[in-house]
Amino acid sequence: MMLARSVQASGAAAPVAPVADAPLPAADLDHVLESARGAWDAVRGERVLFTGGTGFIGSWLLESLAWANDRLLSGIRATVLTRDPRAFARRMPWLATRPEITLLRGDVRDFAFPEGRFGCIVHGATDSRASVQKADPALLVDTVVNGTQRVLEFAATAHVPHALFLSSGAVYGPQPADLERLPESWAGAPDPMSPGATYGEAKRLAEHLCRLASGERHGVRIARLFALLGPRLPLDDNFAAGNFLRDALAGGPIEVSGDGRALRSYLHAADVTAWLVRILVDGRPAHPYNVGSPDAVPIAGLAGAVARVAGPGVGVRIARAPQPGPPPRYVPDVSRARAELGLEPHIDLESGLRRTLAWLRDLR
Repeated sequence: MMLARSVQASGAAAPVAPVADAPLPAADLDHVLESARGAWDAVRGERVLFTGGTGFIGSWLLESLAWANDRLLSGIRATVLTRDPRAFARRMPWLATRPEITLLRGDVRDFAFPEGRFGCIVHGATDSRASVQKADPALLVDTVVNGTQRVLEFAATAHVPHALFLSSGAVYGPQPADLERLPESWAGAPDPMSPGATYGEAKRLAEHLCRLASGERHGVRIARLFALLGPRLPLDDNFAAGNFLRDALAGGPIEVSGDGRALRSYLHAADVTAWLVRILVDGRPAHPYNVGSPDAVPIAGLAGAVARVAGPGVGVRIARAPQPGPPPRYVPDVSRARAELGLEPHIDLESGLRRTLAWLRDLR
C-alpha cells in the first residue's frame, strides 16, 4: 500500500499526493539480521512461499530475506503470491527485480500451486486496515479463512515442513480491564454480533484450521501480532502511530480523537521481523506466540512521544475530556516468546518513532 501524507489546515486534513515507497533503512535490516542470525542459517538455501508479501510485515520479511542473501550468502529463494505483480514491481522495483524473488500472480483463495520443492511458507495474506474491514467484511472473512485453507492444502500437497501463519491479537476480543497483559492462554473471544469483530473472528477460524493441519513435529507456527510501528506503517487508516506520524510530518498538531487514556504497546517492525523468523524456525507448531511489546503506553503518551521526536512546535490536541471507568487495554504478555525462544524487544518506543520519522522525512 502507498504511504500518504495529509496537511493540517485550519484544523482540517487536506490530502496531498501519495509518497512513493523506498528501501528500508540499512540499520533496521542489520538489526533483523543480527537478531535472527541463527534462524537465517537454518533456512539457508530454502525456497519460501510468501502470501501477503507485499504488505507491511510481508515486505519487511521479504526485504530482510534479500538482505540476508546479500550479507550472509544465504541463498534463500522467495516466491511471492500477489494479485498484481506489476503494481508490486512499480512500488518496490529493488525487490521485484532480484533474481531470487519470483512473483506469482494469483488470489490466495484459489491460486495455482507452484511447482517444485518448498521448505517454508509464510502466510499473511489479508488486509487489516479498518477501512477495508468496513467496506467489505464478507470479503475479508473469505480471504482470511478460505485463503488459509488453500495455503494449508498446498502445504500438505507439497509436503512443506515449516509454515508460519500471521494472526492477530484481535483473536482475544476485548481485554478485561483487570488483566494487565493478554497471555496466549486467555480464552476470551470477539463478540460475533459486533460489526467490528470480523477481523478477529476470521483470524480465530483460520488459527483453528492451522491447528487441525498440525501434528506434534510438523505443522503451522502461529504468531499473534499486536500494535506495531516502523517504516511502511500506513499513515492513512486506523493506526494511531501512523496517524500521529502523519500529523507530525504536516507540522501538527497531533490529533487524538478520543480522551487519550486507552493503553496500547508498540513493537518496532525490525524486532517484529526478527521474532517472526525465529518463530518460523524454532517455534512449536499450533502453539501461538504473542508478538508485541509488553510495555503499555496511553494513546496520549504515544502522541506526546511523537511530538518530542518531531521537534519544537509540534503540539498535541486531545478531542475529549477523560471518560469515566477504566481505560481500554490492548497489551500482550510475551512471557512465552521470552521463555521458549529468548525473544526480547530491543528498540524502545522513542527510538522506534525516531527511526521511523527519519525514514519518512527522507521520502519527502
